[in-house]
Amino acid sequence: MTSTHRRVGPGRLLGTVTGLAALLLGFGAASAGAVDSAASTKATTNASPQAGSSEEYKVLVVGKTLGFRHSHIDETTHAVIDMGEQSGFTVDVWDPPNSSGGWWGPGSPGQPELTLSSTPFASAENLSKYATILFASPVDNTNSLNPATPRLLNDAELAAFQGYMRSGGGYVGLHAATDTMHSVPWYSELSGGGARFVNHPAQQTATMRVEDPTHPSTEHLPLEWVRFDEWYNFTTNPRDDVRVLLTLDESTYSGGRMGADHPIAWCHNFEGGRSWYEGAGHVDASYSDPVFLEHLKGGIEWTAGKVSGGGDCVTFKEVSGLLAASDDGSIRSEKLAAQLEERLAAAEAAADAGDRDAALHALQTARGKANGLVDGSTLSSKIADLIEWQTGLRAAGM
Repeated sequence: MTSTHRRVGPGRLLGTVTGLAALLLGFGAASAGAVDSAASTKATTNASPQAGSSEEYKVLVVGKTLGFRHSHIDETTHAVIDMGEQSGFTVDVWDPPNSSGGWWGPGSPGQPELTLSSTPFASAENLSKYATILFASPVDNTNSLNPATPRLLNDAELAAFQGYMRSGGGYVGLHAATDTMHSVPWYSELSGGGARFVNHPAQQTATMRVEDPTHPSTEHLPLEWVRFDEWYNFTTNPRDDVRVLLTLDESTYSGGRMGADHPIAWCHNFEGGRSWYEGAGHVDASYSDPVFLEHLKGGIEWTAGKVSGGGDCVTFKEVSGLLAASDDGSIRSEKLAAQLEERLAAAEAAADAGDRDAALHALQTARGKANGLVDGSTLSSKIADLIEWQTGLRAAGM
């Protein structure tokens, strides 16, 4: 498959469009920051960016565990550090040892040789040094939804994380990143449109199917990706709130509980930031698999705002929300909004049916009407992202 993603410079790229759409750039916060404290230095690699890559930036890996500890956390951490050395980013680690314990064991050994000496979630300003934050299965045992159960992030840390994301931050969730902070609805929306881990069958081989090959994290993947892993069932299907990248074919393994539509990897724009999640990655071997690592790299670089493509995970629901907020109360605005809503609904229905030409026609009409709204440029650019996405799917024969 021909590579279509674009490497972008510093800042957050809010929308890029090619082909039928015009090029539109927007920048946000969360760029690479200054060197942290001495404790941070021991967890940070000295990387040299690859030729042609954007300037060096920082990634935070969160492996802190209050519940069952996944063995892949250590493997993930070292793989991401190695990746950064090759790809132009440095890595800090938040994975302190702790004595919390239960049926899963006596507590978490953490990664004392790598971890920062204090929480990086002290403030949104402190987190702003990171272009993206990777949650590497940091389980916290909040499945019961009991608000008294200690969480991965306390109230102050959660507020800092929310401020970071709302200022254009990036989030990468791996595997059991959906099995933490169950008692925080905001986090569940960030990680996957409200979808939380509920259970899984025995580890086994299954087939993931690429639903969206236009994203930088999926364009290199085989359309049928056969892997041995631990396959999650979720509390709800996140499709209405996210851009689904990969689905899991339940006919290829035993124990699936979500039916014919079982999303397993997805992305979306959330409260000003970017979110990407992959439900596979339980087995340690994932982090020596070049195909999986390239997939993960695409998620890291996209959430960090360093690459762009495929309409940047803009969804119809995201555009509808912008449309609802654009009504200034005038008769003209109300009329245009109603027409836009009708065109967007037609485009979504056509897209769901796989009729790319009809979807593109409706979107082009909608974009023209969006330009007639007061301050409609943001809405127009997001519709342009939908156009880029549907154009890419048409080119891929999907």
